[in-house]
Amino acid sequence: MNDVDVRFREAAAVGRTESVAYAHLSVELGHFYAEDFGAGCQDLRDRFARIAEWSAMIPALANRGLTAGRQPRISTCFMVDDYFHRFGTPREVIAQVQGAAAAQGLVLDYVARESSFARHDGVELARMVVDNLVVEPPRNTTGSRPPLSESGWLSNGMRSPGHVDAPAMTLPRPWSPPVQSGDPRHSIFVDVELWSGESNARVWACALLASVWQMARLGVLRHRGETLVQPHLLTGELPDSWDALPAVVQLNPAAAPFCAYRTLTLMDTQYLPVELAVRTILGQVAVPPAIAQQITSRAGGEGLRLPDELVDRLSYVFIGG
Repeated sequence: MNDVDVRFREAAAVGRTESVAYAHLSVELGHFYAEDFGAGCQDLRDRFARIAEWSAMIPALANRGLTAGRQPRISTCFMVDDYFHRFGTPREVIAQVQGAAAAQGLVLDYVARESSFARHDGVELARMVVDNLVVEPPRNTTGSRPPLSESGWLSNGMRSPGHVDAPAMTLPRPWSPPVQSGDPRHSIFVDVELWSGESNARVWACALLASVWQMARLGVLRHRGETLVQPHLLTGELPDSWDALPAVVQLNPAAAPFCAYRTLTLMDTQYLPVELAVRTILGQVAVPPAIAQQITSRAGGEGLRLPDELVDRLSYVFIGG
């Protein structure tokens, strides 16, 4: 009788990373807030008119790095603020956005609601991203400032030291400037507030929610290996309640996939500080190796080489008023 090597392994111990479909480029045509819908939505129409001036360049951006002759897959999206201020109903608001875009020849494929990137399907997405931040240990610090998990503040370098009492009979500690990581010639130091309030009742910052939104568009969000905030195809009328609206709704049945290898965001210049904060956050997010390898392999199969750093897959066009 031959010896048989039998090994048992619990099913829960076998890691599985679910895959998603990818477009080559996800184009965001804006964040929308209550003030955008005043004065008969004139501001909304004006914004799409400015965006339309750039739309002819989008296919060329999507085609960058692709194998010659391959047709780029491009999807468009926008996000509505239902987290900090709820206004109107999905049926009213989304129809107004679609109408303003269509008047400029723009097709909107997907709509997302901002509150979903705080919490979705019982998963605290914002907290999950915070827990995956790899904060660079500051050099020469005294420990007088609490860690990120307590303070809710994330920086891109070494902060200027706070007030620390000097030992008796010694001179006060001299002031020193903050220093950006990476030893640039001149520092541009950024300190980002990720939330306010107590731990059990946090109000997540706009920059953090926008970071989760970018990660969703890049297809890197997973919870226990399963994908999160995947789009739901619109099959009937939009609901009258924001809570009844799925996290991401597919408005265009013929749309390319929601997730993409790279993102392009077109927005007003007023959002530039928020996006600087987003880049600071995403520059310190640790994507699990299995997910990173899966996306890199998929892109490589299409002849596309992705930057190693997540933040380098983001592009912007800031459009003035």
